[in-house]
Amino acid sequence: MAEVYESCDSTFQSVRDLLKQKLAEGKEAGASICVNIDGQNVVDIWGGYADANQTKPWEKDTITGVWSSTKVVTCLAAHMLVDRGLLDMDKKVATYWPEFGANGKENVKVSHLLSHSSGVPAWEGPITAAEMADVRTSTERLARQAPWYTPGSQSAYQMTNHGHLVGEVVRRISGKPLTQFIAEEIANPLGVDFQLGVSEEDLPRTADIIPFPPEAMAKLDLDPTSILARAFMGSVMIPDIPNSPGFRKAENGAMGGFSNARALARIGSMISLDGSIDGKQYLAPGTLNSMMKEQNQGLDPVLSLYMRFALGVALPSGKCMTCIPIDDRICSWRGWGGSMVVMDRGRRMTIGYVMNKMELRPLGSANAEAYIEEIYRSLDTSKGK
Repeated sequence: MAEVYESCDSTFQSVRDLLKQKLAEGKEAGASICVNIDGQNVVDIWGGYADANQTKPWEKDTITGVWSSTKVVTCLAAHMLVDRGLLDMDKKVATYWPEFGANGKENVKVSHLLSHSSGVPAWEGPITAAEMADVRTSTERLARQAPWYTPGSQSAYQMTNHGHLVGEVVRRISGKPLTQFIAEEIANPLGVDFQLGVSEEDLPRTADIIPFPPEAMAKLDLDPTSILARAFMGSVMIPDIPNSPGFRKAENGAMGGFSNARALARIGSMISLDGSIDGKQYLAPGTLNSMMKEQNQGLDPVLSLYMRFALGVALPSGKCMTCIPIDDRICSWRGWGGSMVVMDRGRRMTIGYVMNKMELRPLGSANAEAYIEEIYRSLDTSKGK
């Protein structure tokens, strides 16, 4: 029987019970959940196993691939540059990265990159994992290609290349590769366990991703001319790729983060706590206000979900992840198969959820929805709502 280890306020005991139930039922293999309110972890629980054979317990310091929850951290890197007056979301990408302004992309704004409306949702044509991991070459390839639709006219989710796009802007301004910027400006100052590319010494505590059956994706019947089909062709969508040594060492700011719920919750608290953590101001409230302004909404052709994109995060739509209250002081992002970060400025609350057993969903999972719903229910009950 998988054990659940905890530091859990009595208000949220039902969340701990829910994780224990899902582990017992086999709906989870290993997972961690953290809820931070006003800078304090009121829930910090973990349990299960770090491998499919259930021989390696999920420990307090276990990390695993968090897929697109990585994008929250990449987003914050860009907004830190905005906060310092070094980056302007309304300026053209080519202002900072001249080579990008080629082949019809000369009017793409930085805001279009952050809101997944750049017209470049993936690489044109097939790309391998090794090619994607060669950040310089694959980023140059993105700079040369033409947009697939009029930039800024709609969203088309940048599944696997988002980190290359935003990361190159960060590099051009700061002089630091995204991996270095995140380590030096976010992870190390916050004292959190988040890495783009796992160090050799941390591999033993890295949980394996347990993918859904491969035949599930094989059943997808896509129009080859659609944006979705082209995005799949120009991305690397291999459910267990976070288990491969090459991926674990690569810089991928779209989906290559390795972490746990505790770390994601603390990073996300940069938003929930109006930019200030432990007395240090990382972002000004005004920067966060701008970050959370809606940029576009509608059915995203890559995700096949109704999205409301702000600048690097999603706002509640009532049509996707309905467990999150409709409140524009809340933003979130999710990872393929389950992981999630919810940042609630009104309640000064951040929720982090990380797991290793994937569900076939582009974003989040039924488990994630259940935990988040229970967290909000428990909080409202404690306040007599």
